[in-house]
Formats: sequence, structure tokens, C-alpha cells
Amino acid sequence: MRRLTFLLRPGWLVLALVVVGFAYACFTVLAPWQLGKNTSTEDRNGRIAASMAQDPVPVGELLGGDGPTIEDEWRRALAQGSYLPESDVLVRLRSVESQPAYEVLTPFALDSGGTILVNRGYVRPVRGTEIPEIPPAPSGPVTLDARIRMSEGTVEDKAPFVDDGYQQVYFIDAPQVASVTGLDLEDVYLQLDADQPGGLGVIPLPQLDSGPYLSYGLQWLAFGIMAPLGLGYFVWAELRERRKSKGSQDGGDAAEAPAEAAPRTASEKLADRYGRPR
Repeated sequence: MRRLTFLLRPGWLVLALVVVGFAYACFTVLAPWQLGKNTSTEDRNGRIAASMAQDPVPVGELLGGDGPTIEDEWRRALAQGSYLPESDVLVRLRSVESQPAYEVLTPFALDSGGTILVNRGYVRPVRGTEIPEIPPAPSGPVTLDARIRMSEGTVEDKAPFVDDGYQQVYFIDAPQVASVTGLDLEDVYLQLDADQPGGLGVIPLPQLDSGPYLSYGLQWLAFGIMAPLGLGYFVWAELRERRKSKGSQDGGDAAEAPAEAAPRTASEKLADRYGRPR
């Protein structure tokens, strides 16, 4: 055990704590985070793929009862009613096909009753962040072919505000838009497909691949295993160097020690006593 006392030194203690903390984070936070994103992405891709083979249903069928669930997201839906164009809301700081964009939200009064938010698509800013002229939604009854989407939620420090004559938000969150427009909106929204009344730039569907999340998750698991193994290797290397150093020191001490005097004969002892030559 005395050979391991060097592990109690401050430097080694700090290194050990860092390695243990890193491995713990890999197994409990980092790897589950990436593997969870992989699972959610695969679930989303499955719903999108299934929706492509399904016929659209009246939106009222999805809004009835407890309303749409996450399993209903991306379902194609038909909505009949009229836009409320005086209540446009812009979603800022969006990226569509890797370029900045404003997404345009317009409430839609359903013939079956109730009001739902419609994402009409996107417009590109001009001269930096300036809002371009946005075509108004058509007036009168229309039928929309769209996809049902869940509200995104919000964060506290991203409050809505008015700028350049438009109400602006940072997220597509139906309850928040309801609070700034004064309308009673369903807690979901519709994302328009191509060639729809009032449609703007079409927001493309997500790519149906799982992305790098699975490989990232496996990498964090590998890092969590490699870190303690690396610490063990350094401990072993330190012990090996200490054994080599101790062996070299013991050999040097033996070489430097004076040789023991050879036993003296009786004649030598007598010569010393009487002063006679040996």
C-alpha cells in the first residue's frame, strides 16, 4: 500500500477527481443526451414517413377530445375557414435552408368552430434584418392542406415585442401568440404545404435521417470508459518508474559500500603486537 501513497498528493487527487467526474458525466448526462436525441429524431422521422402515406383528415378530428398528442404531429390535415390577416405575427431569428428568415403566423377561424394558428411560410430579411413587404393572407373562405404541429414552448428572457409595425416572437408557441393577439387559439398550429392559399416560402420537411446523434452517444460512452483506463495506465507507469528508480538506487549503494576486511592471520597479529616484520 505504501507504493500507492503518491495518489494522495494534491496533483493526483485533482486528476482522479477530474477523471471520475468526466466519466460520470459521460454515462449520466452526455451519452443519454445524444442517445435521447437520436431516439426522438427516429420517432419524428417515423411519423413524417407515415404521414406521407396517409390521406389528410379534417382538422376537427385531430382537435376533438383532448386534442392532438405528439403521436399526431406531422399528420396532414384539411382546415376550412378564413384567415384573420389583421393579426399577423412574425417569428424572428429563424433559419430556413441555412439562411435567415422570418416565419409568418396568421390566425385562422375554422368553420367548425375555434381558431388555430397557421404558419404560412417564410420571407427573407432585406438589408440585414429589415422586414420585407409581406403579402397579406387572402380574405374569404379557403381550404388549407397543412400539417399539424405542436407548440414549441418559450423561455422567460425572450418576450414578444412590436417592431417595424409587426408583433414579433421568438418561438411558435400558440399560448404566447394568443396572449399578444387577444385570440383564443388552439394549443397547436398548422404548417402549410406547398401551393396553399396565403402560402409564402415553403418550409421544407426535415431530412429523414437520424443524424449523428447515435455515433455521438457511443463516442461519449467510449470516452467514459477510456478516461478511467487512462488514469489506470498513468498509475501503472508511475509505479513502474518508481520501481526502476528504487532498483537503480539500491544497486548504486551496494557498489559504493567499502569491501569488508579479510580475516587476519595469527602471524599478522603477532607482528602487530611485537613490532616484527611480517
